[in-house]
Parts: sequence; C-alpha cells; structure tokens
Amino acid sequence: MALPLPAFHFQIQWGGTNIGFSEASGLTIEKQVIEYRDGASKEYGPIKMPGIPKYANIVLKRGIIDGDNEFFAWLNTTKMNKVERRDLTISLLNEDHEPVISWKAVNCFPVKVEGPGLKATGNEIAIETLELAHEGLTIEAA
Repeated sequence: MALPLPAFHFQIQWGGTNIGFSEASGLTIEKQVIEYRDGASKEYGPIKMPGIPKYANIVLKRGIIDGDNEFFAWLNTTKMNKVERRDLTISLLNEDHEPVISWKAVNCFPVKVEGPGLKATGNEIAIETLELAHEGLTIEAA
C-alpha cells in the first residue's frame, strides 16, 4: 500500500541564490466558469463551460539571514511595467531527496515583501515573506 508523502520535504528553485525556504503556499489553479443561455433554450438554466484559468499568488517564507537582502532587491527591479521575471519550480521530494511531483510557475515576479513580526519577548526565528504573481502553473509527476 502506497502512503501519502509528507509536506515538509521540498525544494524550491527560484532563479536566485540557493537558499532554503521554510514554507510555500498558493499552488492553486482554478478554472473560471462561463455561463451561457440562449433565448430559445428549452432548459431554463444556463449551460456551464470551463473558462480562463486563474492562478493564486505564490507565497514563499524563509528565515532572515544576516546580510541577505535578495527578496527586497528582486522587488526593486519593478519599474513601469518592467520587472525581472523568473520561472519557479517547487518540488515535493521523496526520502532519497528526488522530486516526486513538481509545480512549475512561469514568468514570476514579486508583488510583496513582508518583514517579520518583531516582539521583544518572542522566541522565534525572524521570517520574511515573498509574494509572487505569475502567468501559469503546471503540475508534473516524476
């Protein structure tokens, strides 16, 4: 009997420095629905057809590393309708560290960088968040 894979063993290739991420979310593909009904239809309800796909923004989180400002530097490449775009691959890994399933997003660019919540009595790692827009997501099984 095959068992489901744990979600904690993954890697992300994002066109930047080879760093680890603690979290990735937003791997969502949604097909918008088109409804149509003509006046001569014998049915009173509309027919439904698949429409344009809609993709959620991808959110990556990682611990802040002293002297590393790569997320913010990438965000700063955004100018009037110009930005450095990168392809992104998120792979779920097996126990041999090999990709089992991969999500590939194309033409990603940063839309938001969020710093950590700072708390004088906290006992956590400082985590920064990068939110990416993209133009398509495919899912590939190994």
